[in-house]
Amino acid sequence: MADYGHDLLFGTFLTPAAEHAERVVELAQLTERVGLDLVSVQDHPYQAAFLDAWTLLSVIAARTTRVRVFPNVANLPLRPPAVLARSAATLDVLSGGRAELGLGAGGFLDAVAAMGGPRRAPAESITALEEAVQVIRALWTPGGGVRLKGEHYSLQGTRPGPFPVHEMGIWVGAIKPRMLRLTGRVADGWLPSSPYVPPEQLPESNRVIDEAAAAAGRSPRAVRRLYNIAGTFTDTGMGAGAAGGSDFLQGPPPVWAEQLAELTLTQGISGYILMADSDDTVRRFAAEVAPLVRELVAAERDRATAPKGPDVPDTTTPVRTEGPSQATTTTSTPTTTKTPTTTTTTTRMTARVMATPFGVTPTPDDGVRLSDVRVWDETARPTGPAPEPDRRYTRHEQAAGRHLIDVHDQLRAELAQIRDLIEQVAAGSMDPGLARSHINTMTMRQNNWTLGAYCESYCRVVTTHHTVEDQALFPHLRRADPRLVPVVDRLAEEHKVIHEVLEGVDRALVAFVAEPGDMSGLRAAVDLLTDTLLSHLSYEERELVEPLARLGVG
Repeated sequence: MADYGHDLLFGTFLTPAAEHAERVVELAQLTERVGLDLVSVQDHPYQAAFLDAWTLLSVIAARTTRVRVFPNVANLPLRPPAVLARSAATLDVLSGGRAELGLGAGGFLDAVAAMGGPRRAPAESITALEEAVQVIRALWTPGGGVRLKGEHYSLQGTRPGPFPVHEMGIWVGAIKPRMLRLTGRVADGWLPSSPYVPPEQLPESNRVIDEAAAAAGRSPRAVRRLYNIAGTFTDTGMGAGAAGGSDFLQGPPPVWAEQLAELTLTQGISGYILMADSDDTVRRFAAEVAPLVRELVAAERDRATAPKGPDVPDTTTPVRTEGPSQATTTTSTPTTTKTPTTTTTTTRMTARVMATPFGVTPTPDDGVRLSDVRVWDETARPTGPAPEPDRRYTRHEQAAGRHLIDVHDQLRAELAQIRDLIEQVAAGSMDPGLARSHINTMTMRQNNWTLGAYCESYCRVVTTHHTVEDQALFPHLRRADPRLVPVVDRLAEEHKVIHEVLEGVDRALVAFVAEPGDMSGLRAAVDLLTDTLLSHLSYEERELVEPLARLGVG
């Protein structure tokens, strides 16, 4: 088994608890907000404490705009495949192509029977599932009336439709050999869960799927491998070496990332779906694990396909392709004041990054200021040593700077969200208390800026060694290059100021809740946050991208 080269997907596997219905939807929205790709929910129709999966998925799809949604996995005995086909296709149409179909043969036979479903023997369940896949695909294929005759499911001339608006996958939850062989023959994806199929069982399961696919005339690559995963973040943990046993996903984020990257590169897993109902766990998975897995896998794929020779990056190719190219500079930009406009603010938050000898160019400060308040003297900011003009950096060395800017881009996106929330409050379309609640769940509000913890905890995950978890970025830079001490001290001081500015936004929201009507104080607080945060992020990138490439993160 090897890496099949599929794009990596990351998502959440949520418990559809009826007692906390709105909370489930909020977790789905958080999944999207932090940049993950998939939201899935359990489907146990016989469980009275659970919301109906399809109704819940429809609400989640309506309250999100980007994430893909699917049942993990649909309980076939209680969901006739002809109806399931139409339900899934309808959700895909209404969500703009964001639905997938996880499908299972159904466990808990007594509970299924209690709901009026069939009590099938294991062999019958497998036959029924294979027939169900045929029924679903037939009803997703344009044409005349469909006739199929099976032991468990038949179609008597029903017309197909509605049709998914994208090539919807059927991902089968399979554990035992007969189900694995079925997956290899007919499924678009395999979706096991780590508590039932731990990493050490993946090689044998993959072998069964691959052999079945080949026997059916399919490429094993046609079956995407996804993995429902469960774990615990801790401050210490075993090294990544083997992704298996009791140490699987027990440790700091870099350990998780190394183990998951190993599964991608050796077992072909390309989708990781976290079984979690905690905001903090979802945020940490999105911010500290998923980006590093992508980084490690991309680096290894590049290494495997690169021509033999020195590892010198192509400095003519943009690292990122979104948005227009921009000429940038690493010198201070004069401060100017402009009348704020939507175009100006948006431009400030979407500056792009292009390739340089050390992989990325810091996002420039355009000098626009929306507020008359100045919380620090930008002309007094110290600068670090000039980069060595002829030095080139390996992809591994470049990764730290790229990740720093990726994390900063997340903060810039959150800033845009804050401004949008405030405008919704001004327009009367959102309650200010709800806006405050949204803002308080954002990454920038969850990090302890007074200790500079944001950069220290997020930038460090680009390393491939878990020992860095015991170290901090700023102390490392101070020790590694004393010329950086003034810069690091200044950044730490600015983190304290940012914390106070964020508190000012919160106070302004509280004041507006108490005396609604006058938005001037709230808008002024958000303008100051915009100026402060964007200025700081540009300065931090300008001063740290090159040292991160040269000195590493610890």
